[in-house]
Amino acid sequence: MKTNNTNTITILTVSFFAVAMAFLETTVVIYLRKLYYPEGFAFPLKSMDFFVGKVEFFRELATLVMIFSVSILTGKTRIQKFAAFIYVFAVWDIFYYIFLYVTLAWPSSLLTWDILFLIPVMWTGPVIAPVINSLMMIVLAAILLKAEKTGLHKILLKRDWWLLIIGSVIIIVSYTEDFIAFLLNDYVPAELLNVLYSPEVIYKSLSYVPNSFAWIIFVIGAGMHFAAIIDIYFRSIRKKLN
Repeated sequence: MKTNNTNTITILTVSFFAVAMAFLETTVVIYLRKLYYPEGFAFPLKSMDFFVGKVEFFRELATLVMIFSVSILTGKTRIQKFAAFIYVFAVWDIFYYIFLYVTLAWPSSLLTWDILFLIPVMWTGPVIAPVINSLMMIVLAAILLKAEKTGLHKILLKRDWWLLIIGSVIIIVSYTEDFIAFLLNDYVPAELLNVLYSPEVIYKSLSYVPNSFAWIIFVIGAGMHFAAIIDIYFRSIRKKLN
């Protein structure tokens, strides 16, 4: 009974942390939009002070460090640490959009395009795509913790890791493919790698307007994640029945 209470408190604590972190990020975005997009956010991007843009880049790195740190402190085993990381990330991401909608009435729909990340290049996509990813991450975290409770010897097999890693890479491609295609209109791949963070490319990025989202690529990546989730779930069920 004591262990169950401890687990519940831990889950609630990391959930509160993720929600609070989401609200903190929402407030930063509110300030930026009031400064640069008082009429409402839309593509193409407006010119931003270079120093502010640089701070934004490192702020995104800082959020990952925060999530990684709390997962290390929360989990006792590797599985628990990994589950905590993807759970906090997912709750943070979902509530970020909830708070944006409550405060700014944005996005107007789940198909509204957003800038999702900036490292190493701009990630863009309709809001529903990262929300789908986040919901799957929450499910995966729950299944990992349940599987560990059943005493499953190897919770994540090599095939599961490959499905999760390759699936994640494919999903990242779906988020970055349109922006990279936009840049490749003016640069060959080798040249682009050399000038990716140059003022010239940064300035060109301001004229980028999303054209289309690579749904087929996204579904393939998400499908690989789903296959890993199903594999872990049924192996844990078989272990429980035995």
